[in-house]
Amino acid sequence: MSLVGVRIWRMSYDLVVWAGERPADGDALEELYEELMELQEDNDDDETPPNPRLVEFANALLARWPEASAGGPWVVEPLIADAVGDLFPFGVQFEYAGEVAEYAAVLAEKHGLVLFDPQNM
Repeated sequence: MSLVGVRIWRMSYDLVVWAGERPADGDALEELYEELMELQEDNDDDETPPNPRLVEFANALLARWPEASAGGPWVVEPLIADAVGDLFPFGVQFEYAGEVAEYAAVLAEKHGLVLFDPQNM
């Protein structure tokens, strides 16, 4: 069997960034994350453009790891594709998870955003 033209799916690591205040404790943070994700699922057809701070955040990630680069970290391209309003969920190839999550956390703080790692729930 030839693998030419076959896309091999790898495991991904999900991260979520949003514009807003970080809740005071971990339980409230998880609760807010769940509420935001439910809202996003309920509004799948929402075409609200992403918050400019989220676009800046995505562009900063892309400055380090450009799209369409062989073996890059992004699961979905364009990277900003799933961002709506103040919410930006994105997936990273599993082998990049630690490096991207660490860098994204620094960027989120720099841009006044909240980064949430649902794998840590």
